[in-house]
Amino acid sequence: MARITLALPSNFIFNTKLTVRVSDINYGGHVGNDTILALMQDARVIFYRHLGFAGEISFDGTVGQIIADAVVVYKSESFLGDQLSVEIAVTDFNKYGFDMFYLITNLTTGKETARGKTGIVCFDYEKRKVAPIPTILLEKLKGD
Repeated sequence: MARITLALPSNFIFNTKLTVRVSDINYGGHVGNDTILALMQDARVIFYRHLGFAGEISFDGTVGQIIADAVVVYKSESFLGDQLSVEIAVTDFNKYGFDMFYLITNLTTGKETARGKTGIVCFDYEKRKVAPIPTILLEKLKGD
């Protein structure tokens, strides 16, 4: 069986810490595969809040984001109470969006837990359609 590989960018611009909660654990006794996407979202919202936004729904009053695609490569288990580091990188900008990469490391074990990528598309929630990246978001993501 061919495995998916995901090359990570070299420059991560944000890092946050998350603790594995009981609701993150599946019947196998470790963090569930679906939970990794939720942890990525938690880190993404914390990142946006760090940049001064309220969250993912509005960057400029009407335009927020939607996820166009997601990739997760699982590397090792994490368990209840483990401390996770989630690093974020942003690349591949175009008129309507960008890619966000995540490197999740278990600080308790020192092992890489997972790596992921989400394709972010900006979305006008009033018009219910794709929209250009708001200038304020682009400037903050690029550090301009």
